[in-house]
Amino acid sequence: MAQVKQPADKSHFILPDLGEGVHEAELIKWRVSAGDQVAEHQTLAEMETDKALVEVPSPWAGVVTELCGAEGDIINVGSVLVRYGESAESGDPPVSPAADQARATESPASEEQEDAGTVVGSVNNDGDAPSALTRRRNEAEVVSTEQVRALATPAVRGIAKQLGIDINRVMGTGRGGRVTASDVERFAQHGAAGESSSNQTSRQRVTVADIPEHTPAHPSLPADSGIGKEPTLPPVPVDPSGTTEVIPFRGVRRKIAEALDRSVKTAVHFTVVDEADITDLDRKRKEYSAITGRKLSFLPFVIRALAHGLREHPALNAVVDEVKSEIHRKGNLNLGIAVDSDAGLMVPVLRNAEKLAIVEAAEGVARLAAGCRDRSIPREELTGSSFTISNVGSYGGRFATPVINHPEVAILAVGRGYEKVLAKDGRIYAGLSLPMSLSCDHRVVDGAEGARFLNTVKRLLEDPTALLG
Repeated sequence: MAQVKQPADKSHFILPDLGEGVHEAELIKWRVSAGDQVAEHQTLAEMETDKALVEVPSPWAGVVTELCGAEGDIINVGSVLVRYGESAESGDPPVSPAADQARATESPASEEQEDAGTVVGSVNNDGDAPSALTRRRNEAEVVSTEQVRALATPAVRGIAKQLGIDINRVMGTGRGGRVTASDVERFAQHGAAGESSSNQTSRQRVTVADIPEHTPAHPSLPADSGIGKEPTLPPVPVDPSGTTEVIPFRGVRRKIAEALDRSVKTAVHFTVVDEADITDLDRKRKEYSAITGRKLSFLPFVIRALAHGLREHPALNAVVDEVKSEIHRKGNLNLGIAVDSDAGLMVPVLRNAEKLAIVEAAEGVARLAAGCRDRSIPREELTGSSFTISNVGSYGGRFATPVINHPEVAILAVGRGYEKVLAKDGRIYAGLSLPMSLSCDHRVVDGAEGARFLNTVKRLLEDPTALLG
């Protein structure tokens, strides 16, 4: 686990980096309580990051005096997570979490100003610099707009720019203090009059200044196109009558919802379906199982077909960089495998799948699925995919309209193989058919190319000699 700089006085513990590209995590469960004596490396909390469950250990021994967050909260990297008893024993006045983060986001120039006697905030009436206690209070209450960069998507920033508004002056009402399109429009209508009443609240919003945007709209679209804007409609009230169970919308389920919401609001989906005659492949699969002594499903054979097909149709083995307005085609196949677990849908990555033999692919899928189901899979194996496959046939489905695993540009759903009457070269026979559903991002992949790719996969599955040659 990478570490951020921790305070030297050990009075509080700052949430460290939990992995590359992780800027926030959901607090799932506290493993300690206020007043507990904890040992060094003892687990303090369980946190969820991009569907991976992470245990956060204590960096030192001490007495926990405060837990800075409730289960279900989203905690930013750099925020105070736990306070220890040393802060009370030192005799210093307590400092709020906002003050700790305010100091963490200050620039070197502001630190030099404070050393010289200049502080953020107002001075005493007689013109003297405020005391150390006043400085701490000012830091907790006021964070200047120069020191805090508003959290907002590029689409929202584009709206603010078009309206001539400094987005750093807008109070964000979205999750984690994010500025939404509604906030910008409200500010444009009411201007500074509405700002003064919410000034103190907005200044208490503390962020990590270098957090990148997570849900950018497509950069080639104009800000007023309506695409990429956050919804402005009020929430619909829910009638609680008849409810038998209330389940908190958090953890993996919330991560799934965020990912799917981002995908459908960004990618332009289209789906093409087809069926492959896998009668001959079924015989070959049974031969492989007898030779290897391992029962094989059709999935590793489909993975082999995908590897060949994506080599012929590289446009589908790609990801979109929304920020730079770039399409990145990949030379290797890092295949996302949709896995149904008790915690929810997870998508581990089978790396360099094009290099794997049939048995190696089967073993790799089994290992990843087991890691997802017992929550032991590391976060590194849940990121970096370039194409995803979903085996909906495991649960009896045939066709589907799968949602693209953003920022990828395509996903294949494979249905359950079933017996049907087939015809070939004028001959009618009972065979085995495999349904397939391919969804693509129409901004990147043309409909004809998607259909050609699916036809290539179908051709390979129907010719085991070419597939396994």
